[in-house]
Amino acid sequence: METRHGIGTFVVDASQPGNSSQDESPIGTPGDAVSIIELRLSLEPESAALAAQRRTPEQLDAIRQALDELHRCTRQGKDTLQADFEFHRQISLCTANSFFTDVMSQLGSSILPRTRSGFGNIALAHTVDDPDIQRREQESIYEAIAHQDRDAARAAMRLHLINSLLRVRAKH
Repeated sequence: METRHGIGTFVVDASQPGNSSQDESPIGTPGDAVSIIELRLSLEPESAALAAQRRTPEQLDAIRQALDELHRCTRQGKDTLQADFEFHRQISLCTANSFFTDVMSQLGSSILPRTRSGFGNIALAHTVDDPDIQRREQESIYEAIAHQDRDAARAAMRLHLINSLLRVRAKH
């Protein structure tokens, strides 16, 4: 993704020299983390709603597997970054809209505030502080998608992201 001030954001060919941002996290400060969560608030609640409507049983299984892996990493005190990203990516795959998946894939795990080493694990800290709250939020998202309840899925994802935003703000 390339942002050009005043005209918009564009998808660029990452295979071309100078276009790859795989190693660069867009999150350099706590303020950037807030901005990323605000971006996610504009995309992921609708992604969850579409996933609830369009998901297949196999896709629901993939979300469950990603969520189970995330919980396993949390319980074992391991880094949850990839598992957390995979949970959100699996939801985007259920939308049957390649643009949702493309945006998630393009942003990669940098969409999660904890990826920038410059200011520590700001999102990881809340997982350690209140893992049960985070787990309940994620399970609510899963359950709404499982029951094909668009409104509940949208609301659950929105609540999860708003709470993430509040946790990031509280840490900084």
